[in-house]
Amino acid sequence: MIRILIADDHAIVRQGLRQVLALAPELELAGEAKNGWEVIEQVRDDHLNLLLLDMNMPGPNGVELIKRVRELAPRLPILVLSMHGESQIAGRAIKAGAAGYLTKDSEPETLIAAIRQVAGGAHYIEPALAARLVFDAPSDHTEQPHLTLSDREYQVFLLLVQGRGINEIGEELHLSAKTISTHKLHLMQKLGVDNLSDLVRYALKHELSQ
Repeated sequence: MIRILIADDHAIVRQGLRQVLALAPELELAGEAKNGWEVIEQVRDDHLNLLLLDMNMPGPNGVELIKRVRELAPRLPILVLSMHGESQIAGRAIKAGAAGYLTKDSEPETLIAAIRQVAGGAHYIEPALAARLVFDAPSDHTEQPHLTLSDREYQVFLLLVQGRGINEIGEELHLSAKTISTHKLHLMQKLGVDNLSDLVRYALKHELSQ
């Protein structure tokens, strides 16, 4: 059996995933988590065989959560199931330690195949996304300034362009407003923008907004 922990903050998505897992007799739902803290609590279970993870949840999320899971359960494979098909987001997830990445518009059969592959110790990236990862890769960082951002700066960047305020971001990431302001200053310098409007335009231009 492949025992799976589903992590997604939307109940309707978790329900749909339960139905998909029921299509394959060797797949077993071992637990559910609706935020990053519940993921951290449950991944310590030695009986889990795979974490099926959404990238954007309350609490620790995205690249930060993937790294924390890798520290807590280094042998637990992580398969990201995300609504975001941008190659930059997928690339950061894989670099952080995810073994697979596919989008939520994938067919159930594709998800089941990916689960089997990742749980078996292999990697999986859906072909169209894998192609973008290869062919969208710049020859150097000067072509894509956002690739020079640290993981935390990139996380703050995405939240800013969603319209989140400094204090709100600080609460979500459990950091002080001063720290968030520092990250904002640094990322805007790296991207060469002077205000939030330019930051949003940059995100739209490079298809980075979530």
